[in-house]
Amino acid sequence: MKRIVALLILVFMSNSLLAAAVSGHIRFNGRPASVMVPTIVYAEPLQGGRPEAGRFKMTQKNKSFVPHVLAIPVGSTVAFPNDDAIFHNVFSLSRPAPFDLGLYREKESKNITFTTPGTYHVFCNIHPQMSSTILVLPTSYITEVDRAGNYRLNLPAGRYKLTAWSERAESSTVEIMVTADASDLPEIVLDESKFVDTLHKNKFGQDYPKSAYDPKKN
Repeated sequence: MKRIVALLILVFMSNSLLAAAVSGHIRFNGRPASVMVPTIVYAEPLQGGRPEAGRFKMTQKNKSFVPHVLAIPVGSTVAFPNDDAIFHNVFSLSRPAPFDLGLYREKESKNITFTTPGTYHVFCNIHPQMSSTILVLPTSYITEVDRAGNYRLNLPAGRYKLTAWSERAESSTVEIMVTADASDLPEIVLDESKFVDTLHKNKFGQDYPKSAYDPKKN
């Protein structure tokens, strides 16, 4: 048994030593310089492997979801605490796994475990100004782009499908090969020039009442 444990430790250490720091840049077409939009980059190993699930939180605060965008490995659990002194009703109609957490008050929290990869658009059934996106990804290699469009990932040597995502553009994907040496990756372009912000429906697929848009009444 001790020998098996020792071998497992050596394998883990070898894989860690083979990890390389890769960095790259995202260029945004059609994004005003004054606009900061969460942008996610993630790498899916083409040689297989299971992502490491975790526990995350998306808070309801000041009639907003914090963070606005959350990217997580598949199998992870997300808590939705209500930090407002009012009721909220978190829901998503996104396939393949719509959900509705129902109405709950301040200091309460409800959880969802996301078992299927996908893009989940999350809203509040009471407050139409509340919106967020949860990316459930088949990988643990996930990072967020900084204000300058730069990102960095630590990846073991191998082949990957690298994807850049923002809610204002179609995702852009390239295939990369990572070696044991640190390397810079080709620039990825996200075209946000055709983005149009649209109103969403409530959990019944209907328009929100006009009173829902009055901040004095909510």
